[in-house]
Amino acid sequence: MFSYPTPFTPPTTEDDRLSWLRLIRSRRVGVATFWRLLEEHGSARAALEALPEIARASGVADYAVCPEGVVLAERKAGKAAGARLLCRGEPAYPAALAELPDAPPVLWAIGDPARTARPMVALVGARNASSLGARMARKLAEGLGEAGFAVVSGLARGIDAAAHLAALPTGTVAVMAGGADHIYPAENTPLADEIARKGLRLSEQPMGLQPMARHFPLRNRIISGLARAVVVVEAAARSGSLITARTALDQGREVLAVPGHPFDARASGCNMLIRDGATLVRGIEDVLEVLAGDRQAPPAQDDLFAPPPVEAPAPPRQRDMGALHRAILDRLGPSPVAEDQLIRDLAAPAASIAPELVALELEGRIQRHPGGLLSLVH
Repeated sequence: MFSYPTPFTPPTTEDDRLSWLRLIRSRRVGVATFWRLLEEHGSARAALEALPEIARASGVADYAVCPEGVVLAERKAGKAAGARLLCRGEPAYPAALAELPDAPPVLWAIGDPARTARPMVALVGARNASSLGARMARKLAEGLGEAGFAVVSGLARGIDAAAHLAALPTGTVAVMAGGADHIYPAENTPLADEIARKGLRLSEQPMGLQPMARHFPLRNRIISGLARAVVVVEAAARSGSLITARTALDQGREVLAVPGHPFDARASGCNMLIRDGATLVRGIEDVLEVLAGDRQAPPAQDDLFAPPPVEAPAPPRQRDMGALHRAILDRLGPSPVAEDQLIRDLAAPAASIAPELVALELEGRIQRHPGGLLSLVH
């Protein structure tokens, strides 16, 4: 983890907001790189000016930041879709999400952002849900709504759709893997329209983006980040719902699961979660009991959007860090490794490693994953 030695402030003008959008939409700038560049250069505009030189020093000669026309077109598309741009640190940005170190810098919101002011619980599960699984999702969603919780899910077919539908009267939030205006799957378009009218749709992706496989784990970290707890209703042994559960654990959220028959493949993931310590859910009472026992205090208002404190960056130095680059690459592989563990293994000051990780990410040689994990790009 790395610190922000100067206080974090959200954008204050429309030009600032467009600069944030340009920076996060620039090639090879992910969420972690965005926050580091913002910290190192003080503003998104200054980071945009510095990016080409940073890339050149990393061996990328033809680097160009996202053109202003691209984000102006995105803003126009957002306006046409009735979407609102939320920047981290602004009052309408979801408070629970803002606490995370990998919080999305910007979100497109279609619907009522005030829906995120209520405590939320995530309900996720199999796309090919059984009738019993869908019925369980509906009962849990209804019970959570009656208890004052909003339901957050991913607008997928199956369990997600059942949970959203049942929670429409009391409040539901759909997190999109693609653009907030791109409904996937298309069969959920009527449901998505209802959520826009009665709840909220969110996405960190550009307007109009058609989702690809790599977008779903990113979407899942937002689902769990918004929620106080994640309930998995049905899930196979290898499924996106288990990724959401693992991300929830990394974020300090509660994980619960509905058990199923050992012969039903759709229950194998839930049964594995329960075996590994997730709370077994027989009905809404089990979920509410866990939520009632959650004594985690909310963050102080003044600190709500402050990034996590860590050591200040090292003084300016030469960029000839070939040996450190090689050491970083030698210790990484295709399986993600925790960044904190990498720093310990290298036995070097964290402040000296941070800029090199940014440089390697800009070169396209390493990839960041949710939960502070790093891997080599193959």
